[in-house]
Order: sequence, then C-alpha cells, then structure tokens
Amino acid sequence: MKTLYLVIPCYNEEAVLPETARQLLQKMTGLMEQGKIAHQSRIVFVDDGSKDRTWEIIDRLHAQNHIYQGIRLSRNKGHQNAILAGLMTVKDRCDAAISLDADLQDDIDAIDEMIEKYDAGNDVVYGVRNARDTDTFFKKATAEGYYKVMKHLGADVVFNHADYRLMSRRALEGLASFPETNLFLRGIVPMIGYQSDIVYYARKERFAGESKYPLKKMIAFAWEGVTALSIKPISLITRLGLFIFLVSIGMLIYSLVRHFMGATITGWTSLAVSIWAIGGLQLFAIGMIGQYIGKVYLETKRRPKFLIETYLSDSTEEIYQD
Repeated sequence: MKTLYLVIPCYNEEAVLPETARQLLQKMTGLMEQGKIAHQSRIVFVDDGSKDRTWEIIDRLHAQNHIYQGIRLSRNKGHQNAILAGLMTVKDRCDAAISLDADLQDDIDAIDEMIEKYDAGNDVVYGVRNARDTDTFFKKATAEGYYKVMKHLGADVVFNHADYRLMSRRALEGLASFPETNLFLRGIVPMIGYQSDIVYYARKERFAGESKYPLKKMIAFAWEGVTALSIKPISLITRLGLFIFLVSIGMLIYSLVRHFMGATITGWTSLAVSIWAIGGLQLFAIGMIGQYIGKVYLETKRRPKFLIETYLSDSTEEIYQD
C-alpha cells in the first residue's frame, strides 16, 4: 500500500489553516479506510516565514495528531521554494507526494483521481482548472494570455495548471537533480519527462484570508517564469534589432534622396524619432541581457534555496486515528 504525503506551503495562513487541516484530515482518513493509501501517510505544512500565528497552529496540530507534520523555514523564501523544501524533505519517506495551496481553492476531491492515475503508471499527475468562472475578466484574460505567451516563448508549461500536482518518488528524485536557483516548478516539472496525465477540477473561492499573489507579485512571478525557462526573448530582441537596422537603412536612403532634391531642411522629425526609437531599443536590449546576466550571477553563487529551522515529524509509530 502506497504512502502519500501532502505538502502545503503556508504564508500567513492563520485564518484558513484550522479548516484546511480539518478537511485534509477527513480526506486522508477516508483514503486510508478505503485502503488507497497507507496509514503512514502524512500532511506536511511548510511555514514560509509567516509573521502571524501560522507556525503556532501547525505546532498545535502536530501535538494533537502526528499525521500533521510541520516544516519551518528560517526565513521567507517564496512560494516555489517552500514547495520545493517540503517535497525534498519528504521524498525519501513517501511513494508519492501531492503539493497544494493552503487556501482550499484546489479541490481536494481531485486527490482520489490523482491516486488512480498514479496507480495506472503515471509519475506526474497535474491538477488543471477546467474553467475560470470565479476569476475577474482581467485576471482571466491575463492568466490565459500568460500561458499562451509562455508556450510561444518555448516554455513547456501545462495550460491552466498551477502547483497542484502529484509526483512519484522517482519524479521527486528527478526534480532533485535540477540545481536552479531561479525556481519555476511549473516549467521544471514537465522537463522531468516521465509519464504524466491530467486531472481536471473546478477551482473554488478562497475559504478565508487574503491572496498572497497580488498583481505586482503575479507579474514578477510571470517574468521569473519567462526568464528562468527560455532564452527566446533574446532571440526576439536580435530579430527586432535587425529589423530596426533595415529600417535605418531605408531612412538613410530617404535622407539622401531628400538631400539631392534640395529639401535638406525636412527630416528633423524623422531623425528625432529614429534616434529615440533606436536609443530606447538599445536600453531595452541591454536591460533584457542584464536580466540573464543577473540570473547567471545568482546561479554561480550556489546559495541554498531554503534552510529548515524546525521539522516536526514522527519516527515510526502508528499515527492513524479514527
């Protein structure tokens, strides 16, 4: 019987955590009673440097029932690193692990089908939204546009998939071999390449608390994904530079023709526009290249992606409780 671990990153989730824990315990208990997972399966909360009572709640949950485990990072390292910290900590203790957010927007009933897909031989099972009816028009348009842009730029991402996924131990071992400092799991996991499948689910409204991904963070996260997975933007800049160069040759021919026609006073507007356009393009290209150089600089430092301050776990005792 397989051992399943749930990995839940948490940042200031005191408002939702007790209800999340209750629902996840109910789900895991049901799966154990049906014989789908072993009684050694666990629920692991990863506290990503929360400033509220999140860790206090995790500590209390662990004291009440050791099916709950807790990982406390030394400081806030971001959502992606928190997920990775949990997965890498439990990969040698489980047969498969599922990552999901703490806000209860990911439908936990999809876990049953994920397990079925895993039993059918899939190492990775992606949880994919079947609709975006709960999103505003702006969020829906930008999110779907983002996935299309990522595909166009050569990043192999699963459309409408966030970080709700099941990974087998073999897939987790594969993930551990990726040493990137600039982490974007939605693009890295498909690179592992093992057999995968998709489970569709309806995303719910947030149960309580506030979203940890406002527009500013979403834009930064999207940019991180593009620059971490693809060098196509540099190719696009090169092509754009070539196009501007050809336009400048056309402007040169135009200027010479106007000169020999005796109309040398005209052209100031064209000249000014050309200078500003080329200057802006150069600055943009330098900034783009600088982004990649900065990422190379961070990668060469080989800094740890996370440090664990505390790990609340159990040894080998039976922790299943009715």
